Amino acid sequence: MSLMPYDEVLDAYEPALGLEVHVELNTASKMFCGCSTEFGAEPNTHTCPVCLGLPGSLPVLNGKAVESVIRIGLALNCSIAKWCRFARKNYFYPDMPKNFQTSQYDEPICFDGFLDVEVDGVTYRVDIERVHMEEDAGKLTHVGGATGRIQGADYSLLDYNRAGVPLMEIVTKPVLGTGAAAPRVARAYMTQLRELLRALGVSDVRMEQGSLRCDANVSLAPRGSDVLGTRTETKNVNSLRSVERALTYEMQRQGAVLASGDRVLQETRHWHEDAGTTSPGRSKEQAEDYRYFPEPDLVPIAPSREWVEELRATLPEPPEQRRRRLVTEWGFTELELRDVLGTGSLDLIAETVAAGAAPAAARKWWSGELARRANAAGVELDDVGITPGQVVELQGLIDAGTINDKLARQVIDGVLAGEGSPAAVVEARGLAVVSDDGALAEAVDAAIAANPDVADRIRDGKVQAAGALIGQVMKAMKGQADAARVRELILERLT
Repeated sequence: MSLMPYDEVLDAYEPALGLEVHVELNTASKMFCGCSTEFGAEPNTHTCPVCLGLPGSLPVLNGKAVESVIRIGLALNCSIAKWCRFARKNYFYPDMPKNFQTSQYDEPICFDGFLDVEVDGVTYRVDIERVHMEEDAGKLTHVGGATGRIQGADYSLLDYNRAGVPLMEIVTKPVLGTGAAAPRVARAYMTQLRELLRALGVSDVRMEQGSLRCDANVSLAPRGSDVLGTRTETKNVNSLRSVERALTYEMQRQGAVLASGDRVLQETRHWHEDAGTTSPGRSKEQAEDYRYFPEPDLVPIAPSREWVEELRATLPEPPEQRRRRLVTEWGFTELELRDVLGTGSLDLIAETVAAGAAPAAARKWWSGELARRANAAGVELDDVGITPGQVVELQGLIDAGTINDKLARQVIDGVLAGEGSPAAVVEARGLAVVSDDGALAEAVDAAIAANPDVADRIRDGKVQAAGALIGQVMKAMKGQADAARVRELILERLT
């Protein structure tokens, strides 16, 4: 598939985004029954007649899930419905044992909210159309074939442990006016939304486990047009990085389709992480295709205003306010703040500081070396393989003079390879800085003898030339020399 260069897409078209985010709530039991929601259990062990949709079984609403969704709606500046109800969304799919999903249709519990996000110093408002409750589907595993998808598979396995897990969907209104920043605005929205949900304590928001999933919609309209283009929906994108990549690809693909004179089909599309491409899924249904009707087995929900205000009082500090407070406390500049937000490292820095590291040191590692490694590995920063506590330990070894920054990078290699804690890696690999004067003096004398011209310059008073000899000693000792002591020894001999 040919793609239009990104700059050409933006010259000719204006993108419109739409993000549908599914969040699994971290309640102990499912939405309509008492089955456990624990992740990773043996297949089909957390099931019962209700979540399997067996005849005669009746659902009972999970009150904690309702409370969690209201708190989320309030945190997203939504209005909370005085009265709402569930509906049946009818469609056949093997991972829906009832052949319908209990969801909400035209009467969501939360509506008309917003979340402001910042990209490159510009604030974009993402308007929230609705936040509604529903239940998750089971999990299909396609066995055989090369892609893990149903095409080419030999057979499929069904696990209904996830069927009925409390699920919440946050649907945005069309996000306009983002221009070239559109994919990054989507990523920033997902980043801030995840931060907010984590602060609320309503979900573990683990994208790799499916507890936070994004359906990323985008359409292109000719510049100057007031009519939105035809959208595609890339389903179940499971990382922040992939949200940005998938939207970038789709904009380039749609641009090429429109430029060729063809029309964009309204359809779902699959994201292929390894190739960085999307492929067609199915034509996108309209609401009438699902034959929604009110759920007859559940009573309507009517949250009292007093209860809503009680829940409002439990909300954590708003993300923007928290960011401003933290960077003020940490003494970060605006440029450093943008760097932190760009790498998505704010929460990890906060955890590292809380565990005992200096803010500057925490930022150095998370927004620098570790962000680089996460990007190279194609994973999120909090999945890179090192914990805030280990970063604190690493920096402690540096502060104590046991290792230096260069050796610390080798220590990180060991931690990521599963060799244990930073201290254990230093011991096992023999990475401690050498400060023994005997070994250092021998290396210093060798460097002086090998570089008589540099030595003469130092004798003539040009002490800054000592840097060249220090570099020679560090190279000879594989970066494990105490650089400060090496400098002292060089100047003792030559001045």
